[in-house]
Amino acid sequence: MIQLFAADLDGTLLNFLHTVDGTILSSIRRITDAGAHFVVATGRTMRSNTEFGFEGNIAVICSNGSIIFSESDELLHHVPIDKAFLEELMRTFPDICLEAVGVRRSYVRGTREQREAGFRRDNPLRAIIMRGMRAKMNRDCCFEQTIAQVLAHDICKINARVSDPGVERELHDFLSEHADHVVNAPFNPVMFEITARLANKGTAVAWLADHYGIPGDEIAVYGDGGNDIEMLTRFSNSYATSNGSEAAKRAAGAVIGSCVFHAVPRHMMRTLATERARTAVERKKDGSEIRCQRS
Repeated sequence: MIQLFAADLDGTLLNFLHTVDGTILSSIRRITDAGAHFVVATGRTMRSNTEFGFEGNIAVICSNGSIIFSESDELLHHVPIDKAFLEELMRTFPDICLEAVGVRRSYVRGTREQREAGFRRDNPLRAIIMRGMRAKMNRDCCFEQTIAQVLAHDICKINARVSDPGVERELHDFLSEHADHVVNAPFNPVMFEITARLANKGTAVAWLADHYGIPGDEIAVYGDGGNDIEMLTRFSNSYATSNGSEAAKRAAGAVIGSCVFHAVPRHMMRTLATERARTAVERKKDGSEIRCQRS
């Protein structure tokens, strides 16, 4: 029986507007009311389990698996980036507006205006969707940070948007040279999303399941993009949305419907209902056999 459901957000759990709605919240309530765990597994930065419209009582794996919060918003686990690598990155690329994501705050090397400029490559729909998210992210950010100020914190993820193709190639080459320390697994190809090499959603879900004492075959995971691959390949009960990338579909055990039609909430509800019904039948059968043996 599935005891832990873990879902990516954009393109997976969230609707076509990239928001939480009543259908999504209802499915999560039914899961937690049944005694199972629901986990957000996102590349986004989350500071609590009530952000983006969630109601709490869920665990959060965020920043591509580098930060894990419990249902009570307790920090359970985090995987910082090596500080020697981080310093080398900032000194090698002083003109890139790097966002260094810590557990509770983010520390930006550039100005607010430089950070906003990085979003200009988004398509119009994505720009509209990101507008509200950027306002929230800006509230969580400390801008114009020095190298020393950034290094004073545990940094779990680096976000960057690079508009110069030459600099973009140089950064890709730099990361390839340091593949023993870090990995770049962006949701959006115009971005860099850098974490420690061993930090990913698959490892994070496995860590959290072990924390709860849940075996791998009692976990269901859902995703749609590049930063979901490790999670989709690690677990046998893995599902990609039909709107997802081809790589995610190949990695998943099965492909379900589109996020536009709430494929993930509906699939979780069907799974929950089917397994609970089967368990009830098995318990009834076991009870009947015991009564027969006693008689």
